[in-house]
Amino acid sequence: MELRQLEYFVTVAEEGNFTRAAERVHVAQPGVSAQVRRLERELGHELLDRSGRTVRLTEVGAAVLPYARAALTAVAGARLVADEFRGLVRGKIAFGMVTSHSFDVPGLLAAFHDEHPGVEITLVEGRSEQLAEDIRGGRLDAGIVSLATDERPPGLDVLVLTEQAITAAVGLDDEWAGRAEVPLAHLRDRPLISLPAGTGLRARLDEACAARGLTPRIGFEAGHPAVLADLAARGLGVAILPESVATTRPDLHAITITDPPLRGCLVLAWRAAGPVSPAARVFLGRARAALR
Repeated sequence: MELRQLEYFVTVAEEGNFTRAAERVHVAQPGVSAQVRRLERELGHELLDRSGRTVRLTEVGAAVLPYARAALTAVAGARLVADEFRGLVRGKIAFGMVTSHSFDVPGLLAAFHDEHPGVEITLVEGRSEQLAEDIRGGRLDAGIVSLATDERPPGLDVLVLTEQAITAAVGLDDEWAGRAEVPLAHLRDRPLISLPAGTGLRARLDEACAARGLTPRIGFEAGHPAVLADLAARGLGVAILPESVATTRPDLHAITITDPPLRGCLVLAWRAAGPVSPAARVFLGRARAALR
């Protein structure tokens, strides 16, 4: 039994057609057919039903297919490990991040790509809650997510990148523009401008309000803090923002939230346990060094 026979069998099963399978593996169609026939003779069973217009798996073929895929995956993994020892990194990495932060992720990815052009890189943006779940489930190798300062999600290891207060911000003509502090309970009296539910900053607000038996009035939601700041500057409500955003906008007045104060942090997160590909391991090492 040869690996190419397993490869051709899997490809035909996925394509449902010998011609398309041959195009995919860049081999003449008779060659693919011959190798699959040899595999069938060796196993003593027909694996493919060729009687219709579409090639289908026989009962035996359906039973053999997962083992054929597993064998090909194992061989690919062995090659990746061998490449790693030779200093060649190949494979795929998937990185996730929240929509707003100050870290040069494009620069990180570009530098890694320059060093390891054989690695396919995927970047996705999303909410912290979903990103953390995708990292835990292995759909992402690592990501930048927002957490409470005392939170360590189960199944994840993290490196804290930044930690800062979450503040209220209003336009310069707002009735609160002269205030230095505002208790959390007083926020229920004003329409709030916030990131959507499921984001780290919004989760901190919702958790604190729930603990005090409060229901915040969310007047506007937007996916980026800069948009929240713009809305507040135009007098549409009180924006809930990271301190670094609220205090650097000349058209906003930042107000410290008290009773309780709100804080959050951005972390680099990765799966605490489970298999890690060579490419992901090398990338994670570079990310930890570049982002700390």
